[in-house]
Parts: sequence; structure tokens; C-alpha cells
Amino acid sequence: MKYTKLGNSGTVVSSIALGTWHLPGKGNYNENNVENVDEEEFNRIFKKCYDLGINFYDTSNIYHGRVEENERHIPETGNSERVLGRAIKGIERESLVIATKVRGPMDTFPNSEGLSRKHIMWQIRESLKRLDIDYVDLYQAHWMDKNTPVKETVRTLSHLIDIDLVRYIGESNHDAIDIEEFMHDSEIYNLHDIVTLQEPYNILQRDIEKDKLKIAKKYNLGILAYVPLAQGLLSGKYLKSNNGRSEYVPELLNMNDEYRNKIEKLLEFSKEKEISGTQLALAWLLKRSEMEKIPIIPLLGITKFSYVEENLDALNINLNMEDMKYLDEITLM
Repeated sequence: MKYTKLGNSGTVVSSIALGTWHLPGKGNYNENNVENVDEEEFNRIFKKCYDLGINFYDTSNIYHGRVEENERHIPETGNSERVLGRAIKGIERESLVIATKVRGPMDTFPNSEGLSRKHIMWQIRESLKRLDIDYVDLYQAHWMDKNTPVKETVRTLSHLIDIDLVRYIGESNHDAIDIEEFMHDSEIYNLHDIVTLQEPYNILQRDIEKDKLKIAKKYNLGILAYVPLAQGLLSGKYLKSNNGRSEYVPELLNMNDEYRNKIEKLLEFSKEKEISGTQLALAWLLKRSEMEKIPIIPLLGITKFSYVEENLDALNINLNMEDMKYLDEITLM
């Protein structure tokens, strides 16, 4: 395993993290017609990842593990935290770096969602109960709450560090201008800064390079890159079918058509390199981290035990600058 910094902090994390947005499915459904998570398979995946040196695990209070994020499945919220909490039972807590998030609807009453002080102070304690731990290493604002002043959110998140419920704070899915406001308010009010940005980033989805990558470099923030395989499209598995995780994000179905030629060329290149499409996609992100001189950490959503070693073998693949130039020609044309 290779390690890097958690943003501009002194905490060391594995260069690849395991996420819990999409967990292994069991094939049967609960009373709300939501597929149950195969915890036995996830526990095998977790143990293998841990044994191979992954110490960084990301979740969210709103995740269930098998439902679409754009649907309101209130009864299922918090399930991924509970599943992760059970998986880490018996593991030395200080050997783990656990990240979770706050913002989404956790019930139907007023103040059951958002980034207000009231909601955050409620949900940090609920997340700790579900995870069955005393503190969270990284607590992230999941997306922007336009109804709450940024100053209130920043003060509250910073306060969680002061009362020892959280070690570091970060953001996810915020506009560049909002990230700048976070950093500005932290400075003028002498509060704790965010250390990471969690954003969609892969060789096909590169919007982050327009503005947020510059902000990350300006403040030396780490980037937690989710959907590093573009919901599996970069593995090549769904090139002939729309079945799979690509269905969870409608935009990716359009990408599947729009970028079919790009994906085919990427897969041809990976074949020449004698690596898989998955390994190429992850190796590209790791090389981008080296080039930009900031931590860029892919968040893997591994649903089968057999995928673990293939994913982690990407750490041993070294793309050179000619490779990167050619990959830009394919994906930016």
C-alpha cells in the first residue's frame, strides 16, 4: 500500500479509500422494495482491504448502500454507517480513518436536513451512534444548503473539532465560490479550515479541473475523487449494456452513448498496457495527483470480493507523461 496526506493535515491515509455509497447487494428486498445489503460479502471486502493496507473509509449519514441518492428513502438512511460500524468492530480504532457526511434528509420534519447548527449537532451524534465510535476523523458537508449562512455552517463544523467529536472537516459537491467562502470565513473568524474536497472526478468527468482543482492547489486541499470509474463505465463492463451502476446517475447513460468511442479507445490502450480498464482509470487519477502535487484519492465502491486485488493493483502501475498526453488526446478531444 502507498500512503498520502489527508489534505493539508498531518494525518496519513491510504492512497486509495473504500467508499460505502454502493455496497454489495443480496438480491432480495425489504418491505420498502429496497434491496438488502450483503453484509457478509462487504465484511470480506473490508477485511481484505484492511489487510492490504487500506486505512481510509468513507460513508455518509444518508447512504443506504443499495438505493439511488436522488430518491427519499428515509427509513433506509444511515444503513451504510451501521454496516461499516459493524465491519470495523474489533479493529483498533486508531488504525482507521473514518469519514462521513451531513446534509441530506434524515426524517420528514422541519430541521431534519440541512447544514444548520441544529441539524449538524444532532446528526454528528447520530452518526457516531450508527458507526459505534467516539469520534469521526473527517466530517464533510455533503452539499450546499442555501438556507443556512455559510458562517453558521463553518462555525458549527469547527466547533465539532473543538469538542473532540471530529478531527477534521471537509466539503463535498459545493460550487467553487462556496468553497472560497468557506475558506474566507474560516480565516476571518479564526476557525478550523476544511482539508478536503470530495468531488466527482475521473478520466471522463473532468469538470473539477475548470475551477475546483485550482482552489485545491491554492489551499493545499486534498481531493477525494468519487465515481473514479464513472459508475463502472471505465471498466468496460457496461459498454454493451446499460445495466449496472450507470443506471444510478442518468447523466452517465448519456455519457455511455456520447463517449462510447472514447471508452473503446481507453480500453484499447489498457489492453496494449496489459492492464484492465479499471486499473487504467485508477492509475490515471494517481498520476494526476503526482502531477498536481496534491493528494487525489480515489474512493472505490467495491461490490465483489474478486474486484479487490484488481483495484489495488493500480497502485503498481506507473503511467508516464507520454501516456498521460495520449489519454488527454482521447478524452479531451
